[in-house]
Amino acid sequence: MLSAMTKRKLFAAVATAVVLQLLIYSPECVNCQVVGDEFAGQINDTAFLPFITQRVYNNLSSLTSTILNSDVGNRASFCVKNREDEWDRAFNFSSNLDFLTSCILKTNGDVTRRVCNSAELKFYFGGFFSGSNYIKPNRNCNISSSRVSGCEPGWACATSPDENIDMQDSKNIPARTEDCQPCCEGFFCPSGLTCMIPCPLGAYCPTATLDRASGMCKPYSYQLPPGMPNHTCGGANIWADIKTSGEMFCSSGSYCPTSIQQLNCSKGNYCQRGSTSEKSCFKLTSCERGSSTQNIHAYGAMLIAAIFTILLIIYNCSDQIITTRERRHAKSREAAARRAKEKVKAHERWKMARDAAKKHAAQISRTFSRKKAAPQTEELSILQSSEDVDFDGSVTSSSGENRLELRSQTFKNKDGDLYSYDQIVENKDTNSKKKIQKEKQIHTHSQIFSYAYGQIEKEKAMQENQNLTFSGVISMAVNTETRKRPKIEISFRDLTLTLKGKDKHLLRRVTGKIMPGRITAVMGPSGAGKTTFLSALAGKAHGCRITGSVLINGKPDSIHSYKKIIGFVPQDDIVHGNLTVEENLWFSAKCRLPASMLKQDRVLVVERVIESLGLQAVRSSLVGTVEKRGISGGQRKRVNVGLEMVMEPSLLILDEPTSGLDSSSSQLLLRALRRETLEGVNISMVVHQPSYSLFQTFDDLILLAKGGLTVYHGPVRKVEEYFSGLGINVPDRVNPPDYFIDVLEGMIKPNTSSGVTYEQLPVRWMLHKGYPVPPDMRRMYPEGQLSGNEVNDNEGAGEGATEEYSFAGEIWQDVRSNVEVRRDMIRHNFLRTKDLSNRTTPGILLQYRYFLGRIAKQRLRESRLQLVDYLILLLAGACLGAIIKSNEETFGAPGYTYSIIAVSLLCKISALRTFSLDKLQYWRERASGISSLANFLAKDTIDHFNTAIKPAVYLSMFYFFSYPRSSFAENYTVLVSLVYCVTGIAYMLAIYLDPGPSQLFAVLLPVVLTLVSTQTGDSEFLKNVSKLCYPKWALEAFVIANANRYSGAWLITRCGALLKFGYNVHDWGLCIFVLIMIGVASRISAFFGMLIVHKR
Repeated sequence: MLSAMTKRKLFAAVATAVVLQLLIYSPECVNCQVVGDEFAGQINDTAFLPFITQRVYNNLSSLTSTILNSDVGNRASFCVKNREDEWDRAFNFSSNLDFLTSCILKTNGDVTRRVCNSAELKFYFGGFFSGSNYIKPNRNCNISSSRVSGCEPGWACATSPDENIDMQDSKNIPARTEDCQPCCEGFFCPSGLTCMIPCPLGAYCPTATLDRASGMCKPYSYQLPPGMPNHTCGGANIWADIKTSGEMFCSSGSYCPTSIQQLNCSKGNYCQRGSTSEKSCFKLTSCERGSSTQNIHAYGAMLIAAIFTILLIIYNCSDQIITTRERRHAKSREAAARRAKEKVKAHERWKMARDAAKKHAAQISRTFSRKKAAPQTEELSILQSSEDVDFDGSVTSSSGENRLELRSQTFKNKDGDLYSYDQIVENKDTNSKKKIQKEKQIHTHSQIFSYAYGQIEKEKAMQENQNLTFSGVISMAVNTETRKRPKIEISFRDLTLTLKGKDKHLLRRVTGKIMPGRITAVMGPSGAGKTTFLSALAGKAHGCRITGSVLINGKPDSIHSYKKIIGFVPQDDIVHGNLTVEENLWFSAKCRLPASMLKQDRVLVVERVIESLGLQAVRSSLVGTVEKRGISGGQRKRVNVGLEMVMEPSLLILDEPTSGLDSSSSQLLLRALRRETLEGVNISMVVHQPSYSLFQTFDDLILLAKGGLTVYHGPVRKVEEYFSGLGINVPDRVNPPDYFIDVLEGMIKPNTSSGVTYEQLPVRWMLHKGYPVPPDMRRMYPEGQLSGNEVNDNEGAGEGATEEYSFAGEIWQDVRSNVEVRRDMIRHNFLRTKDLSNRTTPGILLQYRYFLGRIAKQRLRESRLQLVDYLILLLAGACLGAIIKSNEETFGAPGYTYSIIAVSLLCKISALRTFSLDKLQYWRERASGISSLANFLAKDTIDHFNTAIKPAVYLSMFYFFSYPRSSFAENYTVLVSLVYCVTGIAYMLAIYLDPGPSQLFAVLLPVVLTLVSTQTGDSEFLKNVSKLCYPKWALEAFVIANANRYSGAWLITRCGALLKFGYNVHDWGLCIFVLIMIGVASRISAFFGMLIVHKR
């Protein structure tokens, strides 16, 4: 095994060979032997000596131009970014040639006969690759002949004056055994060779002195050779990495303008190890005499103060702006409401006075009444004729055409009196141009709110005057300019849902229809398939095999074609708890109402919903979460319903909207829904145990038994009559819906002489409607009770039959079922159908803008949580910066490694909240047609704020405590790329995994990947795996940025460290690019996961 010193020499061999060959030899020196031959007798001439020194220096440095692009230079390209600059910073002695002048005088001008040629350098550095700590015997230093003094460390010899030396000869070592002397100051002479090599800038190479106590030649680490009493200490003996030859580096707190001069750093300056000059300390820093670093903690404190000041301003001012804006809107709403009420009251008084005056003109009044009565009577007859509907499967769209389409009235008059409706009717032609001109003037909040509240108060007054009769509502529909909601009528025949993989019926042979303008209640005991039935109608039944037919307005269209005008209210109250009631409703309205709708009309819709649901008192209150109390449970339930009402649906499906509500809240909710039916909305809902008064507000009832079988489907007012016909009478003082459900549960045995049991009720309904009875249900009746035409032997054969499976078979069926459910979810998410809703909602860019506003408000209200994240980063940076100082041997790699782990872990944990906390809200919004891409891009855009701030927060502590040589900007760039990368990975974890596993992976991934990426073994497999780990690229970028700041005497240390790590100084930009690409790829994967991952 090689020793540690041998390994370090091995790593540094290639780079050192390049440095020395490029900077020592020149073509002019090939035939130049000694200076004294040309300038004999002029060496000691002080006037002529500088010219000789410059001539020798030019001969030694001109070799760079010829060997710069040689193979040796190419081999060291991994550790040299710019060859000319690096060579200049290491061997440009032009500013001070005192060491060369001294050597010329000491050697009497034969300097060039004592420096190594290419063959000697190759032989010397070949010893590193051979794995030996010693140089092998060579022509000048061998065992067979007597060992000359020049073979000892710190000594060198000269070649024969008669020998013609080719300095670029890399094969033949010249004979160099004459005139052996100690190595000149400013040069080092390796042990085992008899030549000299100039020390680089940043090194201190004086002549050694003997320490008689230890026998060592100080400041170096070699001893005098035994058996040579006349031998003295020479010069420097080795230039390698800092661990091997640390004594050769200019010490900390001092600087070396030349390799033979070392000066203490003066006060107000600092000198790092290997410095060639002093560096001035920044202001507000303390630098005593002999300081190696400057204390820049004050700048870290200033940066922290600046960051937190900016954050406080953003959070406080933004929150204040939002609060002030909401307060001004509230005042504007209150003022508009007061004006609207006053004008409506004044208008009503004026109308009463006008009617009293008209009593004197009885004939005109009778004529006016005859003209108006006929249309209203006709319209009322139409409405009355449509109250009783047939719920058979044979549904045609013609029935819907004869019903009066009820719709909300949006008045367009914008003149001084917004409520002079009669004047508008009478002066319709003369005022049409004014309305068009005034339309453009509604642009301020006050005007918009006045218009909205005016319409609401107008409708209230008209409804109160007509006592909420149909004729009163019809009188609101005289305006021909009102918007129309498209009607949706759903009919279904033999609708059957079977769970894939298990062949279990969830619904069975359900036939009927749900009508526009009516409220249909779906009731039944637990396990009857109520929610499954509504999910099937809404196209949300996954993992099921659906048979039968479902028609939309009499056509076999997909329900997904009407997704934009269908509202689905889930059973759970899925709303954003960190938004106010009004903000939740407004966001749904802006994203789902037609893009062409005017702002005043959107205000009218939202205000109408808030008022109808009784949410005026809490409109500016946060909804609240589990941790933070908000509005009450009943109000939260109404907000849940309001999210679908504000998009003006044509079909509204609600899953248990009254569960958890008291009687008054339920009545308030049903009144709001009843108003929607007046506009032709088709409403269906699952209801549990409604009160009798609430039960009477429903128009139709679908009663299901266990197994998804229909027991009753028809008008609510006829349900008791139907069960009475079966001999099931509701006892006195018992709520009928509760009694029916208890009967279907089998908890109450019907007191009937007909012998009907609760199992036979679905068959009774089939017989009542004339539907065929499946064969497996015939056993419920004794033989002979079913006639032949009521039974279809072929139809339904095999239904209900269950196949027995073994234990392994049951497991396989469960796996199959889960796979089928997952496949159906993915297929549903990527389903593309023709849009038949005739509604154009805002595009991705506009929704992206809406999402930005919403998410920004949510982040501002989570400012305390963000502040905790920043404080933890500050603490981590301070601890790591104070404990792990910048290691110059590895260019700070250990400190950077721990920084990568800390920043990755903390940023991943915080980034998990972006998508893990509102998954349910996202799934609901995606199902309603809101853009997933806009949602993802807006969240990622808002998170860029943290991507920019968190690196600065961490570096404000870490950088100013450890103070690496790389610049703050370079470290900040790497950290920004790292945070961007890990944030994308956190998105993936949050979307694909549940909160618990995602947090565990967020903690483990940085540690495991960093351990893998920092392995320096020879395994090719680990090297290839590490290229897939983001810590490898972040650490390489950090180390390269820091290593580029080390030059001169550090060149070999840099090349050795980079060779050991496998890094390349040219790859800093590549590292940043790879980190960003990993972040982009992980975000693409996360977005794809948003589309395929669904609620379990």
